[in-house]
Amino acid sequence: MPLLAGARAAAGDAIDALWQQVGRIATIGPRSRRARRFHRFGDGSAICFPVTALFGEEYIDVGEHVIVGPYASLSAGVMPGHVLDHTPVVSIGDRVLIGKGSGIVAHDRVEIGDDVFTGHHVYITDANHGYVDPDTPLGRQFAPSRPVRVGAGSWLGHGTVVLPGAQIGRNVAVGAGSVVTGVLPDFCVAVGNPARIIRRLVPGEGWVPVDEPAGRPPRPDLDQRAGEG
Repeated sequence: MPLLAGARAAAGDAIDALWQQVGRIATIGPRSRRARRFHRFGDGSAICFPVTALFGEEYIDVGEHVIVGPYASLSAGVMPGHVLDHTPVVSIGDRVLIGKGSGIVAHDRVEIGDDVFTGHHVYITDANHGYVDPDTPLGRQFAPSRPVRVGAGSWLGHGTVVLPGAQIGRNVAVGAGSVVTGVLPDFCVAVGNPARIIRRLVPGEGWVPVDEPAGRPPRPDLDQRAGEG
């Protein structure tokens, strides 16, 4: 039994070392052949292995020193080979960190500014499905795409969903699990579904709580959630 346990431990160590080596080799970097497919792939950037889905690279700009975590999806267009009428469709600025298991799906325009950080499992898209035709499966109906922007220096907490038409300003903190559907101005904190502003930066006053809607009790837990993720 001690010999069997020792053999299992050694095998486990070997498999772990091999998997880490595979990850290092298969990660997409500036000198990878896969990186040549991109419209731009900046120095010092990496899309970590394994990738869940990746296509439309010729319509994707990746800035410098960007890290896209493992198990991410990154796509431009409806499917591989989809010819689009402009580029870039996805634009990721410099020094951006996209968390593990996240997805960026664009049919028209998704722009992520410099120094944006996200938690794990964040989803950003400018596209959605329609439901107008009752005789057609919803998966085959597409609503018009609406551009999405995430401003420089912003933070999207774990599990945040950014939907078509969302415009997030600079240095915005979005709490874990929030769903962004509209406009969040520069220098604010937003949480919830749909995301609503709970704090704003006021010159000379600092970060000031936003008044709760009439009749709604205070929710101090929301301030805590904004810092999670």
